[in-house]
Amino acid sequence: MYTINSTIKKQTYNKLQVENLVKTEALEILSVSLEKEAIFPKHMSPTDAQLIVLEGDIVFHIDGKSFHLSEYQHFNFPKEMVHWVQANENSKFIIVR
Repeated sequence: MYTINSTIKKQTYNKLQVENLVKTEALEILSVSLEKEAIFPKHMSPTDAQLIVLEGDIVFHIDGKSFHLSEYQHFNFPKEMVHWVQANENSKFIIVR
């Protein structure tokens, strides 16, 4: 009934790592870790999404624009738009969609 999970804490910095923390009909939460200089390649989200940076420093590229994000910042982006992420340092972030 109640669960404590340490997936985010244990997630390593090894290029790109994506862990599915929660997946229901209404919600999906992903934990992403990117090693310094690694890239989360171009892709699209099937729904509007929220990105929350937990650790590190990333650049989020979408619609010809680049957004610099660091620890504790939140960024929202629309569904079905091609985007990609680059890590300036070892980084972890959460995607909620």
